[in-house]
Amino acid sequence: MQNARVAVYLDFDNIVMSWYDRVHGRNSYSRDRQRIAANPDEPEIAARLADAMIDVGAIIDYAASFGTLVLTRAYADWSSPVNAVYRSQLVARAVDLVQLFPAAAYAKNGADIRLAVDAVEDMFRLPDLTHVVIVAGDSDYVPLAQRCKRLGRVVVGVGVAGSTAKSLAAACDQFDAYDALPGVRSPEPEDEKKVDSGAPRRRRKKSIDPAAELLSRALRLEHERTDEDWLHLSAVKNLLKRMDPSFSEKALGHRSFSDFVKAHASVAELDESTNIVRVRLKEDPSS
Repeated sequence: MQNARVAVYLDFDNIVMSWYDRVHGRNSYSRDRQRIAANPDEPEIAARLADAMIDVGAIIDYAASFGTLVLTRAYADWSSPVNAVYRSQLVARAVDLVQLFPAAAYAKNGADIRLAVDAVEDMFRLPDLTHVVIVAGDSDYVPLAQRCKRLGRVVVGVGVAGSTAKSLAAACDQFDAYDALPGVRSPEPEDEKKVDSGAPRRRRKKSIDPAAELLSRALRLEHERTDEDWLHLSAVKNLLKRMDPSFSEKALGHRSFSDFVKAHASVAELDESTNIVRVRLKEDPSS
């Protein structure tokens, strides 16, 4: 879609808790909640939280693959240490942090209501919005998805596999699991996360050149969007610039974007045999 304009809404508590359960097992967050609240720096708890960190960049980059990000909002209690560790990442990606104060058990749907009210208001306030990305897994968002569709918007959902209501996925025009987003590392089976002592082992991420990782993610997102192996070089560059507006191949020492791609031969390969230069993903450097 030409000139697509995207609004993104993240129920951050929902995605953090769901991913924690996905990594450590069903209902793990509920079992660990008191220990997390009491002392998130306790070594065992700190390690479990680190293993279940959300890749904020993967979500924002995925949303950017649909068009220009007009607004991005994340809803959570940002005074909570579990959420506070993400604030710098979110602010760096121009995400508006909406503060939700701790609610009593009977008011647990506060995030759902605030997010839905804001989204519907934005639909009328910004008539040029074409896409709405809802990052959550709660069935309470089904009416919101349906309302956005009735107002003529394309609704995209993102949720954690195994924690997303089927009714929400069905209410969206497109729904993708957070686990499957480019750049997200799938959780290891629990038996592989134990060492002989029985203590949890923190997963190690392979070090990778940030520019190469950005290029790899852009190629995978564009491949998923078009279902083509060979992609137009200009389309990939446009997407990469939406993902990171500060990107400049010249600042990285390359005369052109094609030279930048050639410098990352382990990630991508070029086809310059025709007037239209094409590129495709050669290898996933994060695997």
